[in-house]
Amino acid sequence: MSFKERRKSLQKIEFITLSIGAQDFCMDIILVREIRGWSKVTTLPHSPLDVLGVMNLRGAVVPIVDLSARLGLGRYEATDRDVIIITLIGDQTVGFVVTAVSDIVELSRDEIQPMPNIGEGAENLFVKGIVTSDDKTLRVLDINNIGDSMALAREIA
Repeated sequence: MSFKERRKSLQKIEFITLSIGAQDFCMDIILVREIRGWSKVTTLPHSPLDVLGVMNLRGAVVPIVDLSARLGLGRYEATDRDVIIITLIGDQTVGFVVTAVSDIVELSRDEIQPMPNIGEGAENLFVKGIVTSDDKTLRVLDINNIGDSMALAREIA
């Protein structure tokens, strides 16, 4: 490994930790625009099962995705205690419903271990790796891949 590659691998990246039910995940904080409390969404006919609907965010129509369903963990019934993580994927604003957002952690690329090859499930497509932080095992979400997987902008627009 060259000096430049080694230096890049040691640089710290900030991740936001979140949970979906009892499952722990994290995502690159640079993609997060805001975190807001749950609010009712407007459902759309013929939308994919993991798209809960859309919400008005300061005049912009934003698709809201059930991250649990998108990851293949089953559909999640949102409650008033849940939160929506508003992200920017390319030029599309997308909201993901999660149970909770808990912390910000700094990780280097070296700390992220590759996902074990255990099948073809959705979680394997959308998880970049695994890291252990504060006695928790966190799966590192690939938010860009999650958004690209179903071309949300074209489905919802």
